[in-house]
Amino acid sequence: MTASDVRGFDPGDGRISTPSVTRALARSAAAAAPQPAVLPPLAPDRDQAEPDWSEVVEHFREGLVICDADGVVRHVSPVAERLLPEVVPGARLTAAGVDGLGDESPARFVHGGRQLTARQVSLSGGRCCWYVEDVTESASRADALLAERARSAFLAVVGDKLGNPLHPDRAAAAVVRLAVPTLAEVAVLVLAPRAGRARWWRASRSDDETPLVDSGVLPGADLPAAIADGLTGVEPHAVDWLVEQAVDAGWLPGLSGAESTARVVPLPGRDAPAGVLLVARRNTRWYDEDDVQLVRAFAARAGAALTTALLYRDQAEVADTLQASLLPVEPAEAAGVQWGTAYRPAQAGLRIGGDFYGSHRLPDGGSVFFLGDVSGKGVEAAVFTGQLRQCLQALHRLESNPGRLLRLLNDALLETTQAHGQGRFATMVLGVARPHRDGGLTLTMAGGGHLPPLVLRASGEVEVVPLRGMLIGVVPDPRVGEVTVRLAPGETCLLYSDGVTEARGGRRGDEQFGQERLVTAVTGCQRMPAPALAERVEQVTCDWLGHGDHDDIAVLALRAVGPSGRALRHLHSVPEPVSAEPRRETHS
Repeated sequence: MTASDVRGFDPGDGRISTPSVTRALARSAAAAAPQPAVLPPLAPDRDQAEPDWSEVVEHFREGLVICDADGVVRHVSPVAERLLPEVVPGARLTAAGVDGLGDESPARFVHGGRQLTARQVSLSGGRCCWYVEDVTESASRADALLAERARSAFLAVVGDKLGNPLHPDRAAAAVVRLAVPTLAEVAVLVLAPRAGRARWWRASRSDDETPLVDSGVLPGADLPAAIADGLTGVEPHAVDWLVEQAVDAGWLPGLSGAESTARVVPLPGRDAPAGVLLVARRNTRWYDEDDVQLVRAFAARAGAALTTALLYRDQAEVADTLQASLLPVEPAEAAGVQWGTAYRPAQAGLRIGGDFYGSHRLPDGGSVFFLGDVSGKGVEAAVFTGQLRQCLQALHRLESNPGRLLRLLNDALLETTQAHGQGRFATMVLGVARPHRDGGLTLTMAGGGHLPPLVLRASGEVEVVPLRGMLIGVVPDPRVGEVTVRLAPGETCLLYSDGVTEARGGRRGDEQFGQERLVTAVTGCQRMPAPALAERVEQVTCDWLGHGDHDDIAVLALRAVGPSGRALRHLHSVPEPVSAEPRRETHS
């Protein structure tokens, strides 16, 4: 800056300046700063024309139909021309005859085999514009999704309903009931034949929502060929003759061969199909591939449910057969003897336990009777009981003396338990009853570590028979006690297991019932028949127990009733007292 440039500047601190100085400084700064390049103004591109709006709407997903205030079509976009070829410019929209382009908006309709939607938008001057869209693919996808959800929900319900029945008949009825009406108007289930006969179940659609279910049995040779093929695992595909066979067999009530369609699907089993399922309905709804896949999925679940039910039935039959063979056998009828029994296992669900009783007739008119208790509870004790009873059934034909018979039984049990390494034992009272002409009985009894019998005299007294002995199945040469008791007509001998005397209950719930309470309970019951007396002993024991746990309970009563089945003497007349005559314990 030159000296002339600073003329007129205030010589002070610079906070005050004149306008001339300010202008001079601005001119100086502008001259010193670099000047930017000046760009020419943008000129419009005169070679490219503005796009026509009709070319833009050609790329819209929706088609456009524009009408004037009089309803005359003035413009139709290319998409609209393809979807609605009947709509042409210059003609009234109503003349095209398209139902979806009416007063209702938005609208959904089918035109030319396609699903379309249309919505109307009002424009200025009374004009209007219709937006038309092809929704066929999106609707198909939505319908397929809804159908798949419905199938999944149906199969979920099927799985829940078929997971409960464990009886084959109930499971089969549930299968055909669930198939109607979702899969068929008539559903027939045929199980694999057993012993040449096949069980079938059928459900038919009724006027109300509950299908009608019936069932029956057919000889295996009378099954239609398609059903027989399905039972081998083959799925028939010739649906025309399949319907004819089902109609001829009378399996499709309300349907005829000309108007029906059907399918047969095997139901998977363990080694072979558990059965076959026939589904039929009117041919207004053919079984397409999706329907067939749904029927197969349903059949797979039905087959699993039926296989489980059939397996449970087979196992239940085996269990029932084994249980029946292990349950105590009612004593055989004998002249002059009235039997009374009561039995309650520790595990009521099993129906079997370790207590046992029974009798066998002897050639001389007498009877071998016994009551015992093996160690343990449940199935293992019941199996050991069955072995013991089988030994007795065989040995009583060789030996009728109670003491010697009990020793033979001891040797047989020792051999069995040692062979299987079980180490089990038993207590038992084994006796022989022989009738007398006067209607009385002579009881010769041997004891193997069991509780002593009781004798109910005609006078009302209760005697405890002094019978002792060692356990059976423990040592090779046990001490066996023997005693002979004479029963007058109308008198009863009572045998019982420790489940009676050792029953714990009472006020505190831990007090044993004991022999003394048992004697008190049967005192004065001399007039009772043997069955009623045995039932009374069981009842008072259970009353003492309440709802507590207990051991196996077994009771056997022998009443002298004479050959006519009745006591030969009046019970109010007291016979000569005949006391028990204990014999000395013998040792072989």
